[in-house]
Amino acid sequence: MTGTADPTPVAPVPVLNAANALTALRLLLVPVFMVLVVVSEMTHVDWRIAACLVFALASATDFVDGWIARRFALVTSVGKVADPIADKALTGAALLLLSWYDVLPWWVTLVILTRELGVTLIRFWVIRHGVIAASRGGKAKTALQIIAIVWYLWPVPESVAVVGPWIMAAAVAVTVLTGFDYVARAVRLRTAR
Repeated sequence: MTGTADPTPVAPVPVLNAANALTALRLLLVPVFMVLVVVSEMTHVDWRIAACLVFALASATDFVDGWIARRFALVTSVGKVADPIADKALTGAALLLLSWYDVLPWWVTLVILTRELGVTLIRFWVIRHGVIAASRGGKAKTALQIIAIVWYLWPVPESVAVVGPWIMAAAVAVTVLTGFDYVARAVRLRTAR
């Protein structure tokens, strides 16, 4: 007897769990959201409100699924890949539709989507070396993008509509800055191993 205890085997985390279910729900809400925006044509108030509420609900699942996964040790490889894909699908659909209906300048959509696509590709580039955790800047970027998109979707009165571009400008700035930070962290991770 060596005096060391047998380690208790750890059960694998099931892929079908609450966190991944919320991620799947977010993916399923993307086409629902898109249909509501198209039906609204960004002119019918009731449909815009419905689209905005679906977008807000889907966005809320992004915050909740990550918390559940970490809090209850339900982190899976599927979730690590599916979660950012669901985020990009929701945000990307919203930005493309807002630009399509001339509510948001196309350059804003292209800058944000280029950054998001770039970060997704970098995630796959470094995935064998580790996962880069979301930074405070990344969380601020997500929050600002969601707030800006909600602002554009909701039929706000003309008197306060001018606030939207300022929120989106902040979202774009943080999006670009955190993109550079993500590249730097990815390079450090790759060269450290």
